[in-house]
Amino acid sequence: MEQRWSLNDLYTSFESEEFTKEYELLQNKVEIYKKWAEENLVSQEKAQEKIEFYLNNYNKMMSLVTKLAAFARLSLSVEARNIRALQVVEGMEKVMTELTQPNVKFQRWLSDIGNIDEIIASSDIIKEHEFNIKEAIENARYLLSEQEEVVISRMKQTGSSAWTKLQELLTSTLLVEINLKGEDKKLPLPVVRNLAFDPNPEVRKTAYYAELKSYEKIVDSSASALNGIKGEVINISRMRGYKSPLQVTLRNSRMDEETLNALLQAMVEYHPQFRRYLKKKSQILGYQKGLPFYELFAPIGKVSMQFSYQEAWEFIVNNFRKFSNKLADFADHAFKNRWIDAEPREGKRGGAFCSNIHPIKQSRILSNFDGSFGNMTTLAHELGHGYHGQCLFDQTLMNSRYPMPIAETASIFCENIVVNAALEKATREERLAIIENDLQSSSQTIVDIYSRFLFEDEVFKRREKSSLPAKELNEIMLNAQKEVYGDGLDHDFLHPYMWVNKPHYYYPDSNYYNFPYAFGELFVKGLYAQYLKQGDAFIKEYDRLLSITGRHNLVDVARTAGIDLHSIEFWRSSLSLIKESIDEFISLT
Repeated sequence: MEQRWSLNDLYTSFESEEFTKEYELLQNKVEIYKKWAEENLVSQEKAQEKIEFYLNNYNKMMSLVTKLAAFARLSLSVEARNIRALQVVEGMEKVMTELTQPNVKFQRWLSDIGNIDEIIASSDIIKEHEFNIKEAIENARYLLSEQEEVVISRMKQTGSSAWTKLQELLTSTLLVEINLKGEDKKLPLPVVRNLAFDPNPEVRKTAYYAELKSYEKIVDSSASALNGIKGEVINISRMRGYKSPLQVTLRNSRMDEETLNALLQAMVEYHPQFRRYLKKKSQILGYQKGLPFYELFAPIGKVSMQFSYQEAWEFIVNNFRKFSNKLADFADHAFKNRWIDAEPREGKRGGAFCSNIHPIKQSRILSNFDGSFGNMTTLAHELGHGYHGQCLFDQTLMNSRYPMPIAETASIFCENIVVNAALEKATREERLAIIENDLQSSSQTIVDIYSRFLFEDEVFKRREKSSLPAKELNEIMLNAQKEVYGDGLDHDFLHPYMWVNKPHYYYPDSNYYNFPYAFGELFVKGLYAQYLKQGDAFIKEYDRLLSITGRHNLVDVARTAGIDLHSIEFWRSSLSLIKESIDEFISLT
């Protein structure tokens, strides 16, 4: 069965007539937009007409950017050495640089309009974009001069963007030397990392040591990349007047500090519960000093749930249909029409992601499927991201851009659907295996994510003074893991190189891409509890919630579902549901 995606609905190739035509069309549109901004954004006359022109042309122009960039980035994600794809990615970065000056000019011009509410009320298209318009006005106070913004945009091409591409190349092409069943092999990093789920303890341990050793080949280069990116982020944040990179992330996340503090406080309160789970798992596996890191994903229970790709497809679609036909039909369409690239292979990046491609109203999903229950739930997770995009395709492109924390809502909701479906028909042994697998995921989201937050926060603090060598980065990571996992893990067997294999640290425009996962899981648990109470009546409200995520801040989105994000009790109530699973896991063993 085909496990590689097709990108033909974007373009058949970089040499195709359509790609060439639209690439040239974009260049023309950019020049027209730049000339318009220069000639028209010099006075407040005909302000309504100018805002309407901007909105119409922005959505058309960025649709072209999105389509062209998606084809290049998706191609590069499965072919790390695709030079043409890399060239187009860099070309799109140059286009965004060209748009910096007119965009800054428009944003400054917009912030000087005195009667903006009156203008918004008088135009349907401006009213439709009211949230984004007012957000742009608020963010204008952090803008530098047009010239400075252009310089920063250009320098990033050979700065943080270049470092990010280097790190992607290093991890995508890294081959791990490993001996399995007496045979020496060189395997792609994602394949070796997937061995952490293998039922054989010796395979898991061997994979762990081989993985750690493989990072020695790229660790210094990775440290250089991380230092380059974080140093740039610190400097730009300071120049724009932000207190810290975290403040930048919160603003970009449309999330306030009160929400983050309530979330993090609740997570820390419940870490002892996760240590109960980890210590129990270590006892089951025969360890006395806590769980070694390489056993975090060890399967528990006599049943090792495995899926062929076809079986995963059928299981996901059938159980999505119990929630809604719309969700099931979307997932089935994605499988049938080759929207998914599931096969691990050399040159393909690790992990999983979903790219929602608004201009063609489709998504593409990358995973590294190995047949495990966890990999099946990962497919369901990424299909949830795709469904979120489906709910936004009727919005304009500008109104479809949602912030990081809410991005995990539909994905984790879909995970819950398949996990709970598996639990319904499970035997005692199967139930134990499924609950434990779910706890693996939750411990990553609530415990490991917090260690990553601490790591990144500490890196930012130290990077303000100097660059950090790889050894120091390892020490920071180990200290964060020790603090968060406590006696749940054996401190002699941790993972000092976690900062190397997580691509999130290398996204210069998405710093602290860790707490959004915790937000997503706990927010979804509150939503799922409502679904269990309301039944089918919930589905329409759920789809509506997803459809407005690009036009409101997080507090207001949550309020539509009757959730107060400032209340620590909400976060505690969601965590208490995980505690119930920990209690059941312990009682079943």
